Amino acid sequence: MSTAILTGPPVAGSSLETDLRSLGFDVRVASRPAEVSTHLAAAAANERLALIDPRFVGHTHALRLALKDPRFEAGALPGVLGVTPEARRALPPDLTGGPQEAATALEAAGVEIHRPELGTLVATVPADETARKEAEAAVAAVDDEAVRLRSAVKSRDGFFTTFCVSPYSRYLARWCARRGLTPNQVTTASLLTALIAAGCAATGERWGFVTAGVLLIASFVLDATDGQLARYDLQYSKLGAWLDATFDRAKEYAYYAGLALGAARGSHDDVWALALGAMLLMTARHTVDFSFNEAARDEGATTSRTAALSSRLDSAGWTVWARRMIVLPIGERWALIAVLTAATTPRITFLVLLVAGTLAACYTTAGRLLRSLHRRARTDRAAEGVRALTDSGPLAELGARLLRPLPLPPAAAPAVAFLGGAVILATAWAAPLGSPWPVPAAVVYALCAGVALARPLKGPVDWLLPPFFRIAEYGTILVLAARTETDGALPAAFGLVAALAYHHYDTVYRIRGGTGAPPHWLVRAVGGHEGRTLLVTVAAALWLGGGGRTQGFIFALTTLAVVIAAVVLVESIRFWVSSQAPAVHDEGEPA
Repeated sequence: MSTAILTGPPVAGSSLETDLRSLGFDVRVASRPAEVSTHLAAAAANERLALIDPRFVGHTHALRLALKDPRFEAGALPGVLGVTPEARRALPPDLTGGPQEAATALEAAGVEIHRPELGTLVATVPADETARKEAEAAVAAVDDEAVRLRSAVKSRDGFFTTFCVSPYSRYLARWCARRGLTPNQVTTASLLTALIAAGCAATGERWGFVTAGVLLIASFVLDATDGQLARYDLQYSKLGAWLDATFDRAKEYAYYAGLALGAARGSHDDVWALALGAMLLMTARHTVDFSFNEAARDEGATTSRTAALSSRLDSAGWTVWARRMIVLPIGERWALIAVLTAATTPRITFLVLLVAGTLAACYTTAGRLLRSLHRRARTDRAAEGVRALTDSGPLAELGARLLRPLPLPPAAAPAVAFLGGAVILATAWAAPLGSPWPVPAAVVYALCAGVALARPLKGPVDWLLPPFFRIAEYGTILVLAARTETDGALPAAFGLVAALAYHHYDTVYRIRGGTGAPPHWLVRAVGGHEGRTLLVTVAAALWLGGGGRTQGFIFALTTLAVVIAAVVLVESIRFWVSSQAPAVHDEGEPA
């Protein structure tokens, strides 16, 4: 129970006390100004606290936005102030004024106060009886619940989510809220539904594929519902943000594995290489988005011609939805996968997904490149963020230290990274299977990574380094495993890349959540992208020669996947359930 203190006797006929109790507040009334500090001192130190002007008139949801949002230390409306236990320490102990005086004291102490945008909602302190009646009429004219339901829907979403899911999922979110369900419970239900869908797809039977498609759509509806429930009931949490973000990837990649297993069981069609290629493509695409946005941190509005053209296109409503569909966000992607699973074969599903994903990647990357050409030098914080996204280990760091005096032109870093990736991928593809040539190619790749990191990543296109490194590392694993043509090699490679993808997405969500990159020891412990690539090429040289010892290579990939998954999962879970992470919820573009 939280405490709300009315700074004076309530107005006759006002519903303010009832509204506050409906929000979970224990209401106390200060009959005179001196009693405000007394009630403050009597409130438990671990409670949220609200100071309310008794003349306040407004919607209950307006009060909820100011007083109950866990993402902010303090929230304010006219005549209303809500504070967390941490922010309460900045309040003067002898406070006798109202919410406005308390807010002034908090801001003077450096506490940032959130003032929510209300739109059509009303929140005011009338000066006289006439103004009060006008305010009450304005409250009655706006449906508080309708506004709350509309605001539960994400401001930027894809076409499929906006028009085919959100019109009813918001009511499902309200149903969940009224029954005390939490977003984390809905997120977990979405994961379980997707895993059951993957299991149905793994049967290889037509009924299994049809059921899998239906369940995948149901999983996505629940995925939309969890975020809408968080916004509807302001149930934001650090754990919820992590579960929502990482479970999306876990569901998608588990479903890829289910399709690959189903193809092998039903029609003896080996599509593991396509499944791994789809995972590589999606991870690289998202890395482009994350790295570009991180590089643009702390920048103001861009004035490039590309940005101006985008703004003009936004004035035509149909182009907004067309461009949101082109990038193949999660709603469109899952709908495409579900329909193709039910109506076609896993091979066709993966081929269409790869073609559509490649077109989306080309579209988004081209736009980001054009925008980057007109941007200023990056800030130190942005450069550090991009560097953290590269996931570079001890070998690249050593090379960077040794080569730091090397003068490089502005675009040299991504060019050298691209060259190193091309060398290792071409060698893994063309060298005789089991030959030692990929090992020195991996050394060259590590050297190129060091060169690319030898100076701060402040160039206009330095954000390309993380996706180049993802493609090089994942691609090397895919090529070497596919060339073995041995049962078990590609599934083992799929497991390894899945573990790496989890690590890389976890890095992204830590940075986006404002908590910084993973600890340095974790990156060193899992070897960095260049160290892992070298290790995989050494394993290939040892076990893929003419002796037919491919099982050793499969064992090496499996062992590496298990070790990396164990290390990153333990650290990730420890971090996200700790107090280091703030209460957040993703409101960015759909992934």
